[in-house]
Amino acid sequence: MSTKSLIIVAALLGLTACQSTPSTEITGIEVQGSWHIESAQGQPVIDYSPAQLIFSADGELSGNNSCNEFFGQYQLEGSRLTLSPAGHTMKACVDALMHQEQRVMQAMEQITLAQESKGKLILKDDNGKIQLVLSKK
Repeated sequence: MSTKSLIIVAALLGLTACQSTPSTEITGIEVQGSWHIESAQGQPVIDYSPAQLIFSADGELSGNNSCNEFFGQYQLEGSRLTLSPAGHTMKACVDALMHQEQRVMQAMEQITLAQESKGKLILKDDNGKIQLVLSKK
């Protein structure tokens, strides 16, 4: 009888050792790569607009704000995101793209939060207002 009990106890201990413990690690949002800007400050971008953000692994930020190329830095800690555009080219474009470019640049300065939803990256300000909606390229 004691041999059976010993085998049962050993089996139960073996099974509990195989159980995984839930992870308490909070994973950050993955932003690296190229993202197409779908909307800026609540307005959809113009069809076939080249507007995009590119997040590099080393914290470099670059892209196209609809008319001009820009560059700078970004910092991501959990869901807190800060975009710091440092400079851009100064080409002239049609008025519609120039207005869209202004919205994109204004939005980038206000972003403090990043959220993933249905394959999109939603970038918001401190008040929770959506500033940019991005889709992975």
